[in-house]
Amino acid sequence: MKIQLDGGGTITMPAGLPIGETWVEAPSTAPVIFPYDGSTVADAPVGDVDLARAALENALSVRETVGRLPSYLRRKVLQSVHSAVLAERDAFVDLLVLETGKPLVDCRVEIDRTLLTLETSAEEVARLHGETVPLDLLPSGEGLQGFWVRKPIGVVIGITGFNYPLLLAAHKIAPAFAAGCPIIVKPAPQTPLATLWLAHLMRSALADAGAPESALQLITGGADVGATLTTDDRIGAVSFTGSATVGHRIARDAAPTKVLLELGSNSALVVAADADLDAAADAIVRGGYYASGQACISVQRVIAVESVRDALLEKLGARMPGVVVGDPRDPETRVSALINPASTDRVRQWVGDAVHAGASIAYEAPGDVLGPTVLTDVPDGLQAWDEEIFGPVIAVRSVPDIESALRAVNETRYGLHASVFTSSLETAFAAIDQLDVGGVVINEVPGFRSDVMPYGGVKDSGTGREGPRFAIEELTTTRMAIIRPRP
Repeated sequence: MKIQLDGGGTITMPAGLPIGETWVEAPSTAPVIFPYDGSTVADAPVGDVDLARAALENALSVRETVGRLPSYLRRKVLQSVHSAVLAERDAFVDLLVLETGKPLVDCRVEIDRTLLTLETSAEEVARLHGETVPLDLLPSGEGLQGFWVRKPIGVVIGITGFNYPLLLAAHKIAPAFAAGCPIIVKPAPQTPLATLWLAHLMRSALADAGAPESALQLITGGADVGATLTTDDRIGAVSFTGSATVGHRIARDAAPTKVLLELGSNSALVVAADADLDAAADAIVRGGYYASGQACISVQRVIAVESVRDALLEKLGARMPGVVVGDPRDPETRVSALINPASTDRVRQWVGDAVHAGASIAYEAPGDVLGPTVLTDVPDGLQAWDEEIFGPVIAVRSVPDIESALRAVNETRYGLHASVFTSSLETAFAAIDQLDVGGVVINEVPGFRSDVMPYGGVKDSGTGREGPRFAIEELTTTRMAIIRPRP
């Protein structure tokens, strides 16, 4: 398959899908569309249930082989993939812009984070070990030697979202292989191309190292393909990134298989009375509109203490015209078209419903592309406040005091990240203690994520943690060894 990039470059990879030790012909293809102008980027292969079953059988057949690969080889493969992606960094960026429609600046961030994820996963191979246990703390344990080790959980199914296709795939693939697990990846139908290329580069590294290429397989297709993969009781774990609705269904259908879920959110940014309002306004603009708002930890809800509401809105209003809307290939663009027209229509509908229910539009960018929008006073029970809007829209609400603000953050079914702007250490530690979320960020956007930290949510935002070290722990099991040297 050849993909022509706007800059004149061409990406070449095998045709079909990487199943087993080769690439097999897919039963059909579907166009990948550039969201900004509707042009076709490439025709991507589309798999089916039969290919999903073939991938499962191949993964199961190499499970023990992959689990026994020595640490140095697993690390070497991941280091080789890192080098290969680094060598193609600019081409990956161009491809991501075309298939996701995200602004160039965000795609550059995505590739850099992908490289860090690959690099740190390789490093974590050296830290995958156990420790001894003092069994003789009870008299019955006298003379016994005990230690525990980490063992691969088995075949991993990784399902990724459309918004950060390469990064999300790296967070599934690299920790799974570092742990000694074969993995089958299913990318989002809208954005399979960068993940296919990553799979090609990694399978080449596997072949060069003498490891089975079927340690990594990739299958595209619809919900039936996903269900075939996730409901097979022979797999070890499912790692899913996507909506709460789909994640819950996967967890139910896959039981009792271990399921790691990175689901949605409607992240809040709290502005305390003692906050630096310029810093808070900068963060709201930066954190609300990156990736055109299509990020699960982008700022959606702004909860300001009443005494600073008007000043904060004034500062926001002064900054909003500087958010450039347009062609994502332009380095100055910060907001561009959403992934497809249906998503745009949905976001516009949610904004309209909020206004009809009494909310006001404090700012709305002109133009055909859905641009940055600021709502105020969205009532409870409206999707623009309660749900994940996944678009360039933030909603501002005021509350009497910081205690009310922290309660308002928690009054949602989601709990991924939240941030608080304050100059008070007391407020900062109260937020860390009281907010029911997976990550609390002080004086920075809730969308801050270092790819080495534990990342995940609570409530309907999911379960389990990503980040190479923590994902490897999730994808291994503890095996206890108890030895009596002299029976």
